[in-house]
This record gives sequence, structure tokens and C-alpha cells, in this order.
Amino acid sequence: MTIDADNPAPVPAGGRRRETLSSQVIRTLADRIRQGEYSRGSQLPTEKVLIDELGVSRTVVREAIANLRASGLVSIQHGVGAFVRDDAGIPPFRLAPERLTMVENQLKGLELRIGIESEAAALAAERRTQVDLDAMAAVCDAMDDAIRDVVRDSQTDFEFHCAVAKASQNEHFFGIFNYLGETLMPRMRLQTKDVEDAVFQANLARVNAEHRLVLAAIAERNIDGARLAMRQHLTVSRDRMIERMRRGG
Repeated sequence: MTIDADNPAPVPAGGRRRETLSSQVIRTLADRIRQGEYSRGSQLPTEKVLIDELGVSRTVVREAIANLRASGLVSIQHGVGAFVRDDAGIPPFRLAPERLTMVENQLKGLELRIGIESEAAALAAERRTQVDLDAMAAVCDAMDDAIRDVVRDSQTDFEFHCAVAKASQNEHFFGIFNYLGETLMPRMRLQTKDVEDAVFQANLARVNAEHRLVLAAIAERNIDGARLAMRQHLTVSRDRMIERMRRGG
């Protein structure tokens, strides 16, 4: 296969520029990776092999490899070469913000949290340190202050769940909760802006009481109890959301 290097990007009559040489090489190599011709974990052909096969310059090949690296398809081992990443072609998990404006999709996100955070709480009960317990207790105390002052945000709620995830001693639980919490909680916060102060305080007090039940189970190293307490806490939130959906609010 040889890419036309003599006239890589003429402007046709329609005024639309054709692909540059580097773009053509990027597309060719990316297609080979996605189609499995270059399998995950394998080393890409050397620069010389690609230059000879594609009929392009070393500069073009290097630009293409740099782009594939930036796109997450390849990694570079200096002095060795370029390798197809093990996760090449797998799209990163994300919740589309435009879809989360719908309550139904917030509900799906909350259901995902139930599964993830229940297990994080169980691991926290097994692995927590005193520092972890102190952090969770401090957040519960801060939420008491927020209740008293009618602070209408979800920051202390978010911080408690972060503290539980950290106590699992598994950075992946913390990473995915941090993403889910930052994505979902601001939208859930908007639903409280028109709630009367007394009702808001009562709801937040119930939430914090549930937090303290989770904390107590973790402190006692009650693995099953921590898992159940977290599941019940988030399930109640899910059920309230379902009820709002039924009422059309």
C-alpha cells in the first residue's frame, strides 16, 4: 500500500480539502488496530517498515504515531517502539450530560451507584483505618451544621460517600464514585431549590442519620452490615426519586 505523496491535499472544485498525508496514515493505522490486524498489546511495525509500505516520510509516520498516542490507541516504550494499548478501541465510560437532564436517566445513574457503593462500603468495613473513620465522622458533623444553616447543596453528602470510597483502600472505587458523584449530584441538588426549609432540613437529617448507620457498621468492621446500610441508604433515595416521577415533579 502506498499513499500518494505527490499531491496529498489538493482543493477539489467543491472547495473541500482532501485528507493530509498524516491524516491518511492515522486513519489507516487506526483502522488496522480496530479491525484487529494490529492486535492489542502487539508492537506496531517499525518506522522504516511503515515508511516503505505507505510511501511516506519519517515525519509523517511520527506525526501519525503521536496522534494515535494522544487518542489512546497506542503507547510508546522509549527505545523499543509503539505498542497497541490493551484498551485500544474501548470507549471510556461516561454519562452523557445532555441525557442526565432527564429524571429517568438520573435514576439509572443512582441504580449504578447502589451496586458500586454497597461493595465499597463492605470493603471499607474490612480495611478502614482510624484516619478513615475520623474523616467520615467529621463529614457527618459538617452535615449537621449544614442542616442547621439550611445549606442547599450536596457537598457534605458527596464528601461522605467519597470518604467511604477512600476507606475501601481501592482507588478505582474512589475514582468511579468521584466521577458519578460529580456528574449526578449537581443535578439532584437542583431538585431541592424550591423545597421549604423545614422539609429540606428533615430530609437532610434523615440522610445524615443513614450516613451514621453506614459509619457505625464500618467502625464495627461489620462487612455485611455496612453493605446493607449503604444499599438501604441509596435505595431510599432511589425510591424517593421514583415517587417524584410518579407525581410528575
